[in-house]
Amino acid sequence: MKSLLLSRRDLDFLLYEWLKVDELTDRKRFADHSRETFDGVLDLSEQLAERYFAPHNKKSDANEPTFDGQTVTMVPEVKEAWEAFVAADLIGMSMEESVGGAQLPAVVAQAAFAWIAAANVSTSGYLMLTIANANLLTKFGTPEQIETYVKPMLAGRFSGTMALSETQAGSSLADVATRAEPRDDGTYRLFGSKMWISGAEHEMTDNIVNLVLAKLPGGPPGTKGISLFIVPKYLVNADGSIGERNDVAIAGLNHKMGQRGVTNTVLNFGDTQFNPGGENGAVGYLVGEPHRGIVYMFQMMNEARLAVGMGAVALGYTGYLKSVQYARERPQGRPLDVKDPTTPQVPIVEHPDVRRMLLAQKAYVEGGMALGLYCARLVDVQHSAESDEEADAAGLLIDILTPVAKSWPSQWCLEANNLAIQVHGGYGYTREYDVEQHYRDNRLNPIHEGTNGIQSLDLLGRKVTQRGGASLAALGQAVAQTVGTASALGGEAADLAAALEASWQRLVTVTAGMFGSGDIPAVMANSHVYLEAFGHVVVAWLWLEQFVAAAGKDGDFYAGKRQAARYFFRFELPKTAPQLDLLESLDRTTLEMRDGWF
Repeated sequence: MKSLLLSRRDLDFLLYEWLKVDELTDRKRFADHSRETFDGVLDLSEQLAERYFAPHNKKSDANEPTFDGQTVTMVPEVKEAWEAFVAADLIGMSMEESVGGAQLPAVVAQAAFAWIAAANVSTSGYLMLTIANANLLTKFGTPEQIETYVKPMLAGRFSGTMALSETQAGSSLADVATRAEPRDDGTYRLFGSKMWISGAEHEMTDNIVNLVLAKLPGGPPGTKGISLFIVPKYLVNADGSIGERNDVAIAGLNHKMGQRGVTNTVLNFGDTQFNPGGENGAVGYLVGEPHRGIVYMFQMMNEARLAVGMGAVALGYTGYLKSVQYARERPQGRPLDVKDPTTPQVPIVEHPDVRRMLLAQKAYVEGGMALGLYCARLVDVQHSAESDEEADAAGLLIDILTPVAKSWPSQWCLEANNLAIQVHGGYGYTREYDVEQHYRDNRLNPIHEGTNGIQSLDLLGRKVTQRGGASLAALGQAVAQTVGTASALGGEAADLAAALEASWQRLVTVTAGMFGSGDIPAVMANSHVYLEAFGHVVVAWLWLEQFVAAAGKDGDFYAGKRQAARYFFRFELPKTAPQLDLLESLDRTTLEMRDGWF
């Protein structure tokens, strides 16, 4: 029986027939691996997802964690899933061999982890945060910090978080108020409060490693005055054993619309509930240099943004597969040209409007999966580059695609979940079917790790103009290469290539005109429209890539790929034309709106 979490056939197509991931083993970094090891990790992840993560997805949603003032309690299956993932030695699957990782390509790790997210995105959150935390410390931490915190995280004894937001600051990190006071022994004492901190309290692991943004006395204002600190739940003794409780504690749990199985906390530092060494304040350890916390944290934030996008894809994908199954099994109605009410009903998949909704889902989720895996492969090229030029080229593409890879799936794979509910009809709106939960779970993804509005400001305000437009030019070269390949095939591929080329050139022209106007407030007021149009052009490019990869190949799978590409070019890409018209006009409607007019 085929899985209803993800399509392994699609993953194999994307990884091997399109991205040629097995060729990464020619690079020194991945030379110890092979397609067999890649397939083994994918097989194992699917098995873990089906056996340990999917079975408690609805249970952990219905029985969210509780806090009695002392202890957080959650359904026991969450810890069982954590332990199964740890026992499979997958936490460090893409990390450096030097710290105990398997040094698999990031693209394989992303595909493998997508199974876990599709099965249970809440429980996967503990793992995702721990992996990203460990990656940050591996890059910027001292050897002692790696030994003390990273290796226990890879062993599953410690878990990790990222503690950025505060009640009064939200996404405006320049306004964080948590302070860090230096001590003579080289440590710091932290005082303050953090909000929306996922995974910051539970009983699954021996320790929780919080990465906390805070300000040192006398530092510069804004983000340039922020430093990064390790603040563990328990102090760690010199021999690696667990020491006394640190002065970090939760004030309560947030109760969410979705992703209810992962704890989301209000976290207090230095509230005198605990006094390590008899002194107030949470003991913290500086990561890297003072006042460079934002620079370091972007390592984890960007990794998390790509992970959020893939999580959105995974939720959209499993909802799509479940709605396809339902449409094939649910008899209702008859073809429009059959008037005899005594004839048998047909499965609803036979109705054109249902096929429209299924085809839209397919275009969104398979396009989103291609986007996430493409970005992960760029990470691999960057990490294994044989020259500075190759690393720089990959970095330019990663920079400009990261806001798209986070935001596009979190908007359009959420729409896939919306359509999955619609395909199920009234049943889809009930808790007895999975699709209503998938929608609720996915609704968080346009919000966290930088809202989609923030991603639009990042894309338009920074990424398309950085280094004189170098990232935009690099993406244009990649698009042009695909257009050239498709044009050479002739026929329908060439027609799609011409449509993509026209859309891309219009996007570039409009972009230049917007900034050439000098009216930056009007430009940035429409950044979200720009993000939507940009994202759709990017995904159209990736659908043309898939169309080319499927060219000349027979069978339902390849026919389905080609049809989904046609759908995207005929139904979705044309939506960008009026958006680009609006952007070109430098419309000021939203900019000129006043508070009192609402």
